[in-house]
Amino acid sequence: MIGKGKGAHLEVARIQSEINRLFDTLLRLRDGGTEEASWTPAVDMMESPSHLVIEAEVPGVDPASVEVVAEGGNVVLTGERRPPDTRAGSGLEILHDEREYGRFLVAVPLATAVNTHEARATLTQGLLRIEMPKVPNRRGQARRIAVQTA
Repeated sequence: MIGKGKGAHLEVARIQSEINRLFDTLLRLRDGGTEEASWTPAVDMMESPSHLVIEAEVPGVDPASVEVVAEGGNVVLTGERRPPDTRAGSGLEILHDEREYGRFLVAVPLATAVNTHEARATLTQGLLRIEMPKVPNRRGQARRIAVQTA
């Protein structure tokens, strides 16, 4: 059982990251392995009483390459970040390189029922923000059922 506090939050984040990698692998397998992800953006999920919000760090990604799809209880984010043009033919030898380039694909499992028809996605200064209104999820709620005699 996961306890309270900062350690529990980190453990939940680690588990969520592992689940995301599993979904990424499953999606690539489903698509015949054609979708190669070179890197995975950092993703956060938050909620308010009325909305679920997903934010993904995608600096340097061409907005035209970004796709957001709600599918099967997940929000799937894809896109591509290309190396800057300044590298090609510059004559510079790369001594240290930490930035990752190429395609990304990440599946974010939805934490609650949302209205995907009213979802809104914006990309501002390298931050992709998806806002989805929450809808009442009546599944799993306790509901008393009257017992009648025949």
